[in-house]
Amino acid sequence: MAIPFPKLKYSLSALEPFISERTMDFHYNRHFLTYVNTANALISQTSYHDKNLRGIVSTSVGPIYNNAAQAFNHEFYFNCLIAEPPLIPSRLSEELARQFGSADAFLKSFQESAIGNFGAGWTWLAMDPVTKKMEIKNTTNAGNPLSDGLSPLLCIDVWEHAYYLDYQNRRKDYVIGFMNHIDWNFVARQFDECMSLFR
Repeated sequence: MAIPFPKLKYSLSALEPFISERTMDFHYNRHFLTYVNTANALISQTSYHDKNLRGIVSTSVGPIYNNAAQAFNHEFYFNCLIAEPPLIPSRLSEELARQFGSADAFLKSFQESAIGNFGAGWTWLAMDPVTKKMEIKNTTNAGNPLSDGLSPLLCIDVWEHAYYLDYQNRRKDYVIGFMNHIDWNFVARQFDECMSLFR
């Protein structure tokens, strides 16, 4: 299998009451798995069959991109979540303060961007690996920062299937809950990796 279906680092019920086990089952075991299976079927007889997921997303178009990008986006989103969030590591907190004014100012802007992201899509914190400039970026459908040469650091899924069973149309409540379950150690690892690219 060129694109693996990764195991969650927590149980399906670990994020309750923020996200119910029922929502996680639908989201992880159905939506996410379908994207992985469809992407693998689409690439099986193409030059993409032996590429890694980032490579596929960065260079493909059409149905292959749509499904591979959604596989990447979902894996990244689930990795951004944790039941008991750690503090923001100081090296990341300092950079957020440098680029956004403060870590709290970043969190406020990210939350507002996710709430206001129209329709189905994703809200990201991404970094340009050359300039090291961070930006909050909304994408629609399967869109993601890799397509623009940016490195993703954090993302939230704002497709309705991520929250509708628990929150119906109350996206704001879902986004606020997400902000209290960010795995900052995962985000910091993405940040460190990006910072090391051109040292």
